[in-house]
Amino acid sequence: MTQRPARARRSQLSVPGSSEKMLAKAAASAADHVFCDLEDAVAPSAKVEARQKIVHALNTLDWGGKTRCVRINDVTTQWCHGDIIEIVEGAGANVDTIMLTKPYCAADVIFLDRMLGQLEQKLSLDRRIGIEVLIEEVEALQNVEEIARCSDRMEALIFGMGDYSGSQGIETKNIGSTDGYPGDIFHYARFRITMAARAAGIDAVDGPFANFKDDAAYRQEAERAKALGMVGKWAIHPSQIQPALDVFSPSREEVDRARRIEQAYREAESAGLGAVQVDGVMIDVAVLRLTRNTLRKAELIGM
Repeated sequence: MTQRPARARRSQLSVPGSSEKMLAKAAASAADHVFCDLEDAVAPSAKVEARQKIVHALNTLDWGGKTRCVRINDVTTQWCHGDIIEIVEGAGANVDTIMLTKPYCAADVIFLDRMLGQLEQKLSLDRRIGIEVLIEEVEALQNVEEIARCSDRMEALIFGMGDYSGSQGIETKNIGSTDGYPGDIFHYARFRITMAARAAGIDAVDGPFANFKDDAAYRQEAERAKALGMVGKWAIHPSQIQPALDVFSPSREEVDRARRIEQAYREAESAGLGAVQVDGVMIDVAVLRLTRNTLRKAELIGM
């Protein structure tokens, strides 16, 4: 299987592809990942024009080290085919991933995979464009394991709880909110998506939280996602970027402790020991595995 690039996805910023001003602000933001939207954030009458605005932004703006992604319309729409062709032909050298919306099964993702392969050959691109997939339909959740493994371009599964709520008939006041339910109404979906992603060797990301003025509630949802193994969360407004970075970044203390554990375990292993004590805690292979997860996160974000 093709080696997937390591990308930080702590904060995935959504930006309407129809707004040149917002595209420029997104490129200059602190987000790890920006997805230029051709779907819900763009009116039907503006979608075709938005493609060229995104192409121009990808080719001319300084995006720093961000992952540059384009969210396209789903395969059942009149725009999907044109979205893929115009974006890749216009800016294929400057697109890292394409985000597919509302797939129902692996076949929908394979359609995108084949299109990308054909365009890369046609354009003689020397890089492969990755795929990120939104899980937004109950059928997609039922097929999530197959979806996660259907293409070696796959890099992330994203829980789109807004459309998913509509698909399942969940009543919610605001997208991403769990008000009115005695527990976490999205726990099962997040858990299953994360398991499927981890088993396939890809990332799991939490989707939007609509009330961008409620920082505490956003952080609560982000913490729930993190606890299950998700690596980041969407920011639908710039004010949500920093909370996402805060939640999904290991603290300096966590990183320092992880490095002490790694060093102590290596020394113990060299001495023929199977476990070692660090800060009053017994460290074995299972703990080391958690420690190395922290170290990988730290390396990815330059800590």
